[in-house]
Amino acid sequence: MTELIDTSPVDAILDASGLSCPEPVMMLHQKVRDLHAGGLLKVIATDPSTRRDIPKFCVFLGHELVEQQADGGTYVYWIRKKID
Repeated sequence: MTELIDTSPVDAILDASGLSCPEPVMMLHQKVRDLHAGGLLKVIATDPSTRRDIPKFCVFLGHELVEQQADGGTYVYWIRKKID
């Protein structure tokens, strides 16, 4: 994990651990809607398909995937909501 992410405060956390496709992305969509523009969201997931789905979600909707990492069976993503 980068130093920037270690010290950056997040505005919201979404724990989608134990959920399978499509639930993590559906929950992510709602959580991002509730986040202010430019806000930083940390997502925790255990479904390996999020490695494909979350980056595509960000590209499709214009959000920034700031960082992603995998540790064992846990996947963590930091997403910055686009500024309208």
